[in-house]
Amino acid sequence: MFTKILIANRGEIACRIIRTARAMGVRTVAVYSDADAGALHVQQADQAVRLGPAPAADSYLRGDLIVQAALDTGAQAIHPGYGFLSENPDFVEQVTQAGLVFIGPSAQAIRAMGLKDAAKALMVKAGVPVVPGYHGADQDGAFLAREAAKIGYPVLIKAVAGGGGKGMRLVDGPAQFAEHLASAQAEARNAFGNPAVLIEKYITTPRHIEVQVFGDGTDAVHLFERDCSLQRRHQKVIEEAPAPGMTVALRDAMGQAAVTAAKAIGYAGAGTVEFIVDGAGGLRPDGFWFMEMNTRLQVEHPVTEAITGVDLVAWQLRVAAGEPLPMRQDQLGINGHAFEARLYAEDVPAGFLPATGRLDHLVFPSDARIDSGVVAGSEIAPWYDPMIAKVTVQGPDRATALRKLQAALDATEVAGSVTNLDFLRLLARDADFVAGVVDTGLIARGQGRLCAAPVPDAQMIAIAAVVAAYIAAGPLVGFTLWQPLVRRIVLGQGDVVHEVSLQVLGPDQITADVAGAQVSLRRHGADWGARALRHGVRQVSVFGAQTVTFSIVDPLARGSDIAGGDVVLAPMPGLVREVAVQEGDHVVQGARLIVLEAMKMEHVLRAPRDGVVASMCAEPGDQVAAGDLMVALAPI
Repeated sequence: MFTKILIANRGEIACRIIRTARAMGVRTVAVYSDADAGALHVQQADQAVRLGPAPAADSYLRGDLIVQAALDTGAQAIHPGYGFLSENPDFVEQVTQAGLVFIGPSAQAIRAMGLKDAAKALMVKAGVPVVPGYHGADQDGAFLAREAAKIGYPVLIKAVAGGGGKGMRLVDGPAQFAEHLASAQAEARNAFGNPAVLIEKYITTPRHIEVQVFGDGTDAVHLFERDCSLQRRHQKVIEEAPAPGMTVALRDAMGQAAVTAAKAIGYAGAGTVEFIVDGAGGLRPDGFWFMEMNTRLQVEHPVTEAITGVDLVAWQLRVAAGEPLPMRQDQLGINGHAFEARLYAEDVPAGFLPATGRLDHLVFPSDARIDSGVVAGSEIAPWYDPMIAKVTVQGPDRATALRKLQAALDATEVAGSVTNLDFLRLLARDADFVAGVVDTGLIARGQGRLCAAPVPDAQMIAIAAVVAAYIAAGPLVGFTLWQPLVRRIVLGQGDVVHEVSLQVLGPDQITADVAGAQVSLRRHGADWGARALRHGVRQVSVFGAQTVTFSIVDPLARGSDIAGGDVVLAPMPGLVREVAVQEGDHVVQGARLIVLEAMKMEHVLRAPRDGVVASMCAEPGDQVAAGDLMVALAPI
């Protein structure tokens, strides 16, 4: 076994690898960018080496610096985590040529599965079913449009080197094909350095079910399936294992297909074979098709660990050190049910746009597994994936595990950045999801209900006003002999303003007037009926069935906002990739104005109304901050 390994990653996966390595008596070396100098993974590792500036291209994607750091610190092996260089065969060769061990599959195996078109051809040869589509090398737009017509709409355009939903577009008909093709190719080029795409038939009631495999280069086993059908923008949100409605016949067929795929490339280490499954009419052995193989540890691996009792990172280290597979297929079994929810810093009502900010407050339940790379006080930077944590629970059956997930999400508190926490809470209680009736379109169908901004009730507003009043003017104590103390507080919630009048009847009793509704509050211990706290710059968050954050408004400053219909602001920090208009152009509502790249995803900024471009404030290559003015419109 190794005595020291270097972890070529950051955040929660680096912390998770450190945890297992420490339990195995293996020392760890962390690497970090300038943005991560004080990060949790840096603090937890035995040693840490600076790579460079914040952009990943100057730090976490610098394979030469990572290999040199391993050599300088005496590490014997490199664990890539996931993302960054984890599926880069050139990096694997850099590692092995330096005399180090790569904790993962060979460069040859990664190349075999790294391009979706080549992987599908390999799977056809191995007898694994694949989705109908075009997987060839011809990338001419007109040719691809003809192929899409042959396949039959709707179709999926997918980057051949893609993953995580990047470079993927759903096309409903021929009129949208050209625009979606150009967008997918541009996003694929930016994210992977390869603009090539493939075209596949879109299954109308699809389920995304994947199988965890593990090989030692000679033999391979599967550790059963995970259902990852709950997705937004082709990215997973809540995963579970085993898949609801799974039959013994389908599990055997999918498991055997996944093992066949792994053995076909002499796979060593942890990997995931992803399948698209037709969910219409129930699961059946002839209704699944190979999509791709991820030649690395997956983000959602904790649910597999929960139901099998296997530490997949420990297996990775043992196999990389030359040991055989720790268990045979007949020794593996399923124990209960598990869920994992991904908690992100993102603006759900705005379309799941990634967010940034300082985590002023962060609390997790003690009875759930929490995989996180941040703590209270950490910054969510614009340079990397905005994940805050993964919340994983396990129970003896699906119903019990789901109740535990709901309770764990209810007990989680975050303040300082907008998050998807309320969305996760609603999703975990969705009637179809609770019943196990899932497919990849579930979130899109319920978007209006699941993704709406929270609407606080009068009591939440009143509690926020009380906390704001304490901060603004000191404790609410002391009142005259002839009347109670009255205080007026103004709170902002996005574009909504709440005016509250507080009457202090005593040190532990307050009456609040919220838009004519009378709310009586009594203090119980440290709160007034719900958890609330002041944080950041004049902000108050109230935690309950939903989390609502209010700004404390200076009444004299109201009325100074610019009309939102006349300007287009950057919704998040990002890089301007494309400017589609220039000053003087006439545009119609919905017209494409600017393409902004953030977190390696493209976001199209469109005209909020008909008008004339009066001012263009951005150029390709500009790095912009959230709220920066991008375009100003004038009436036609």
